[in-house]
Amino acid sequence: MESCASVFTIKSNMRGVPAAPNFSMKSSSSSLSFKPISKKLEKAEQVGKKIPFESIKAAFATLVNAFVNSAFKFGENQMILQGNFAPVDEIGEAVVISNIEGQIPMNFPEGVYIRNGPNFMNKNRTVAKSLLGTVKMLWVQGEGMLHATYFEKNQGRNWKVSYKNRYLEADTIEIEKKNKSSFLPTIYGHPPAVLASVFLNNIRFGKTNKDNGNTSIFQHGKKVYTVAEDHLPYEINIANLDTYGSWDINGTWNRPFTSHPKVAPQTGELVIMGSDVKKPYYVLGVISADGRKLIHKADLKFERPVLIHELGVTEQYNIIMQYPLEFGMQKLWETSKFIHFEKDKESKIGVMPRYGDAESIIWFQVQNHCTFHLINSFEDGDEVVVRGCRTTGSFIPGPSYKTDEYQWYQEHTSTLALNQKVLIRPWTA
Repeated sequence: MESCASVFTIKSNMRGVPAAPNFSMKSSSSSLSFKPISKKLEKAEQVGKKIPFESIKAAFATLVNAFVNSAFKFGENQMILQGNFAPVDEIGEAVVISNIEGQIPMNFPEGVYIRNGPNFMNKNRTVAKSLLGTVKMLWVQGEGMLHATYFEKNQGRNWKVSYKNRYLEADTIEIEKKNKSSFLPTIYGHPPAVLASVFLNNIRFGKTNKDNGNTSIFQHGKKVYTVAEDHLPYEINIANLDTYGSWDINGTWNRPFTSHPKVAPQTGELVIMGSDVKKPYYVLGVISADGRKLIHKADLKFERPVLIHELGVTEQYNIIMQYPLEFGMQKLWETSKFIHFEKDKESKIGVMPRYGDAESIIWFQVQNHCTFHLINSFEDGDEVVVRGCRTTGSFIPGPSYKTDEYQWYQEHTSTLALNQKVLIRPWTA
């Protein structure tokens, strides 16, 4: 997979920013069309049917989990459990770091450096084999773990550095803690096995995948959030790494949330988007600077589900990426991959007024690409400049299930040994 940094220069005649409209949202469900059976039983009990709900729910869960554990043989996907991908233990209380190389400047600000990342809780269930085939977890699907390094000065004004980590207490974390009732892999593997996993996860848990919150951490409205793009962000406390719960902007956002929201220059508003496997495939939102209100929301009317990782902003515009990294069940049956990059289709970059809609976007067709991350976007006179890391293909989800994984990754990556750890970086011709 070739990769390079590219600069796109886009000319636009748009001037002025439309005023923010009055916005209200009609509630709609972002879940699948069927609910877990336990939810149906609960509703039946509420309307007066005398059903011992808790007993039936427990019996049903036991029955389905027994079926899953008998129908699937579980194991470890070593491709995502070694080197720098290897999960680490949750350490509990913060530990003081005494072995520091170099010297921390005395005028260095006190504070915390915090990051997140995937950290599999159940290594022995990252592969599931059945009569329908094999499904495997991808490295991006590990449970979210928060890692914080604290820089503070003691009474003698000497530096004290400590480290703490903790799993994000997402809504699905209790399921994973039980191990034998954890989510089945659903993105990578034999199509019939993937479909069975999706069905069984929804029957047992009411959703296809667990909430990981393992991709990015951002701050808005004096609060800090951790997020992965297939679910809502979770608010966290950076002092003790407590999880406060998911953030749906007071009930106005009920769909996936980009891993990389952008703060609008001057206004401080947060521009977000969410890609989904069902219509509307791409929705853009603008959140007030204080984080209390969704002041704008627009369906950009994409024609097919595409996995877009982030967006850009300038003083007046939103920068919309559209490239053919398609995903969903239809793509699974067409290509045997739930996520698939269509190298023969087109890519576009859109320039949209901050509070615009699908019709207000000016699209610019560019060479086909898969740009997961943007470096910067800005206005330069009559031009809008977008800088990003352009690749000619996607590293996610990896090779076809028919391909030897080790050989594929060896051909597409190079390894660098450093302190007996393995770092993987993109391979270029």
